[in-house]
Amino acid sequence: MSILDELNWRGLVADCTDTVELTKRLAAPTTLYCGFDPTADSLHVGNLVPLLGLRRFQLLGHHPIALAGGATGSIGDPSGKSAERQLLTKEVLDRNIASVRQQLARLLDFDTKQNPARLVDNASWTADVSYLDFLRDIGKHFSVNQMVAKESVRARMEDREAGISYTEFSYMLLQAFDFYVLARDHHCELQIGGSDQWGNITAGIELTRKKLGKRVFGLTLPLITNADGTKFGKTEAGAIWLDPKRTSVYRFYQFWINTDDRDVIRYLKFFTFLSQEAVTALESKHVANPAAREAHTALAREVTNLIHGEAATQEAMSASLILFSSNFESVSESTFNEVVGEVPTKEIGKAKLEGAGIPLVELLVHSGLCPSKGQARKDIEGGGVNLNNVREPSATRAVTMNDLLFGKHVLLRKGKKNYVVVTAK
Repeated sequence: MSILDELNWRGLVADCTDTVELTKRLAAPTTLYCGFDPTADSLHVGNLVPLLGLRRFQLLGHHPIALAGGATGSIGDPSGKSAERQLLTKEVLDRNIASVRQQLARLLDFDTKQNPARLVDNASWTADVSYLDFLRDIGKHFSVNQMVAKESVRARMEDREAGISYTEFSYMLLQAFDFYVLARDHHCELQIGGSDQWGNITAGIELTRKKLGKRVFGLTLPLITNADGTKFGKTEAGAIWLDPKRTSVYRFYQFWINTDDRDVIRYLKFFTFLSQEAVTALESKHVANPAAREAHTALAREVTNLIHGEAATQEAMSASLILFSSNFESVSESTFNEVVGEVPTKEIGKAKLEGAGIPLVELLVHSGLCPSKGQARKDIEGGGVNLNNVREPSATRAVTMNDLLFGKHVLLRKGKKNYVVVTAK
């Protein structure tokens, strides 16, 4: 299967400048690039589709370049934005690029001898270009009429309140300059990106043709939206980051597990490297029994493996069972805290657990799970109470320091879904 065949069956082709000619060119190893502006010290899941696109090309023998926008990032891309971005300093951008490079190393192979990925920073070729030189050598090749017609610019110009500054209006020229430089110095012939980048990409194609007389290509991948119309990668807590310091591995895994049933097969195609046969098999199982959530588990496992590694994925999978399993040995305290943060909590003085401890019936009342000691006894004797996910049959049971998880917590459950974590202080 060719790379375009691969992208097409995955639903990952939005626009292409010339499919027939590009197909011919891609019959041999081709250098391509995808850019990202380092506006934060971490990538997020919204960056994954184009960057995984680079990986798909690399796996099929092509030469990927990841372009960090040390220059363009200081300006801000108006594409898909309703307001001006906050301008970042060079120090912040450099720091962000250094952080993101580590994440790119999980997505791209920089060490292979055959077709190693490269990371370049467009600040390296814009820093010494004067404003007058840029206007004379680059700006003269662009018609303002054409620039205004681009969707990313036109949408902002039609918004009288937000408008668009000359700074962001000029972004298109900088990105076009990137494509020209990469074509000239690195024999780059293809740029890929999200569909909101189409105007910027075609501007670079035109500039390269005019200045170098070379034919280069553009390919965009679709911007992902959820089936319910909400923006992909956004939750109530904010963006889903690839850096575990910003989004824990557990929460990252849960984000994929909680994918809408209507989206899960699409996302298996977009975000994993599972074969067509494997995805088709999962689709059949999903249609036959969506409640089994096999497709969701495969999606969460594959993406978390890719970003965080197998060990972290296994811990996240174990953590997802914390509320149902009594095996806490394979889970770290930090992961446990992530999970119990999803359920109600109650504090208790550590002194009450020392020595003979506190009667379980009293602790159930203290936690709010039972309204009275009498009801607590009935619930225990009826088999409806679990202590640290182990059913407790004795109404005379006391809870002591020995019952604390990580020396701090007791996990109580009444019935199937009513949880409280009691923390000793």
